[in-house]
Amino acid sequence: MKSILVLAITLLFTVPLYAQMPDAPDRTEGEGPYDRLILRGLTMIDGSGSPAVGPVDIVIEGNRIAQIRNVGYPGVPISDSRRPAAREGDVVMDLDGMYILPGFIDMHAHTGGSAQGTVPEYVYKLWLAHGITSIREPGSGNGMDWTIRHKEKSDRNEITAPRIFAYVTFGQGAPGGINSPAEAREWVQMIHENGADGIKFFGARPEIWEAALDEADKLDLGSMAHHAQTRVVYGNVARTAELGLRGMTHWYGLPEALFTDRVIQDYPLDYNYSDEQHRFEEAGRLWAQAAPPGSARWNTLMNELIKLDFEINPTFTIYEASRDLMRARRAEWHETYTLPSLWEFYSPDRRAHGSYWFNWGTEQEVAWKQNYHLWMQFINEYKNRGGLVTVGSDAGYIYKLYGFDYIREMELFREAGFHPLEIFMSASLNGAKVLGVDHELGTIEVGKLADLVIVDENPQENLKVLYGTGAIRVNENNEAVRVGGVRYTIKDGIVYDAKELLRDVADYVEQVKAETGYEIKQPGM
Repeated sequence: MKSILVLAITLLFTVPLYAQMPDAPDRTEGEGPYDRLILRGLTMIDGSGSPAVGPVDIVIEGNRIAQIRNVGYPGVPISDSRRPAAREGDVVMDLDGMYILPGFIDMHAHTGGSAQGTVPEYVYKLWLAHGITSIREPGSGNGMDWTIRHKEKSDRNEITAPRIFAYVTFGQGAPGGINSPAEAREWVQMIHENGADGIKFFGARPEIWEAALDEADKLDLGSMAHHAQTRVVYGNVARTAELGLRGMTHWYGLPEALFTDRVIQDYPLDYNYSDEQHRFEEAGRLWAQAAPPGSARWNTLMNELIKLDFEINPTFTIYEASRDLMRARRAEWHETYTLPSLWEFYSPDRRAHGSYWFNWGTEQEVAWKQNYHLWMQFINEYKNRGGLVTVGSDAGYIYKLYGFDYIREMELFREAGFHPLEIFMSASLNGAKVLGVDHELGTIEVGKLADLVIVDENPQENLKVLYGTGAIRVNENNEAVRVGGVRYTIKDGIVYDAKELLRDVADYVEQVKAETGYEIKQPGM
């Protein structure tokens, strides 16, 4: 990463907003894929919702799982006669006592860009170091061509990166915007021809929504929406799902679909959407204006969305600073892994998206806590009734760091009421279903691609062991020690040392700080 050091130092201040980032360098990390790789002695959480089983040995041939063999019982020595025999030239990894899960899928994963000063290698390594082997890039913020080029490079394993599923922001690349149903259809055809996997919507007039979604359905392109408050009156979740939208991210559009005594949220009369504090402060009062849990409208909407097999990708983590700003600002990984340019981007600034700390205090946080209570109740109930829920982070904004805050999202799913096995299923199989690749990814099964996560602690007992910083434990000498952290991430049969990837990122950040003399400080201090 040294070769891009100078660029990263100056990027935030010298590159125009929305300029494309440099390409990720050629891959030098990772070993394999091997003709035959044997992983021995693991406890397997397969991602299907099945309980953990083990010990198992897993044989990988090239980039596919060739064999999964139960080789014994917990607490009993393993007999070699039960194990798949190693052949000449095989690579064998002894992983006794470790846990293996399917590769995680971040269903809302921006690569960052000039505004954050983050180069792709930095972001990709943080993702892989936390077991994220696939991402849905919603919006292709560095440009459609850039994103699709990196998607193809990742597919060929030419770069150290997760698999990339490119969802292009609706209208991106249309100089005059999209102003008619015919233009909407032409644009959808264009991105399909260029290799996009789907579309991210923010809103449109109803007839344009309808045309674009109809064309996307014909071409089997995925679709998701952030129902922006500037366009949600044209179509909340109830309406867009009916028109064929396949999924949503965040929660905008859900409370509006639950209004029974209004059409538009109760904006203060001095509200201005361009004022980020106004925007986020009033968003924190939205669920209180919606029909309550258990009401007829609540049940009707939920049943309608489940019938349509509609995906909800809540991204609880990205709004967490709204309910506890100090916690988000003081996350222990910032000092070691957050780039100076990214820290500057997070800090209070009236011109920066998501930097809305102009007069944030107790009243705003209490409102957001209440907002979360209702939001989480809806999502957990949606899952319990059979609705499709996926895991995504939207990191790179609002004090949220790539990789680390994907794991934080899992913790928030647990707070919402998900069992850890339900979380891992949402993080793997459900994402694969939405992306249309569940025949290849999402569970640990013979014949599927070898995208796997290996950790030396039980993630069901404590999700914190998945953080790159691990979990704190007191040992027999009454000393605080760190345990866990993903040990290996396997993508397409290539074995990445997750801890080495994190060391690389930490060294990179330290070098940037040394070159610039930058020190992370809390705002106003």
